[in-house]
Parts: sequence; structure tokens; C-alpha cells
Amino acid sequence: MTSVAITIRPAVIDDADAISRITLQALRQTNAADYTAQVIAAVAANFSPAAVAARMASRRVLVAVAQTGVIGTASLDGATVRSVFVQPDRHGQGAGAALMAAIEHLARAGGLSRLVVPSSVTAEGFYATLGFVALRDEYHGVERTIVMEKRLLPPA
Repeated sequence: MTSVAITIRPAVIDDADAISRITLQALRQTNAADYTAQVIAAVAANFSPAAVAARMASRRVLVAVAQTGVIGTASLDGATVRSVFVQPDRHGQGAGAALMAAIEHLARAGGLSRLVVPSSVTAEGFYATLGFVALRDEYHGVERTIVMEKRLLPPA
């Protein structure tokens, strides 16, 4: 797939519906290859528009926007990267990498020297290409999460 013009900006409350829709699509279409239907349903229950809007108050949430609207999201919760999702038909077009570059910029600007991401099995390779290293596996019932870390260089 080719790159398309993508802008990264802070999410606003009006983005909650789009963030929820994209997250649910990614879970059901992409992550479903690596997780059972029960795990997908349990995770999906945390991403209603209301739940997304509520989390916006405690995290720095970003969105990737293309000509068609919001196509991806990522958030920074302290030193932890959370909820990185891109619309499945937009995978490979640079939105995920752009979101992660913006998250790293926020982290460095905030004085952080490392980022941690609780990665799905599905996204482990994506984070590895960005320089994250697996530290350990964690299990939430049968859901496997790979805790990964990246050391950050100070801002230039």
C-alpha cells in the first residue's frame, strides 16, 4: 500500500465515536486472528464511545486524520502507550508509525526516558520495527499481552 497524507492531532470529544469504531474494527478484523472470540469481546467492551470519551480526561489521546476523516488513534498514559489502533483498510499506509512518532515526541517533551507498551500478539512485530523490545508476557485470563519497552533519546 502507498502512503497517504496523514495529519496527527490531539483528539477532541467529538472524535470518540470514530475512535470507538476504528478500535472495534481493528479488534474484530485484525486481532481476531490471534485471539479467541471471547477475548475480543471482552476487550471490545472497553471501547464504547462513552468509555473512549471518559479515558480522554486522563490520557493524551491522538488521532490520525486523512482526507476521509479519523483513521487511527494512540494515547499516552504516563509512560505507557495505550490503545494504538488503525482502521484495518489503512494498515501499511504510515498512520501507525506517524501516531507512534507523535507519541514519542510527547514523551520526550515531557522528560520521559522510556516508553512501555502492553502489546497485543498482533502488534508485536509493528512495535519491534519501531525499536521496542519485549520484556515479558502478561496474561489476563487467556489474553496474552507482551510488555515492550523503548528507551528514548533526549530531544535534539
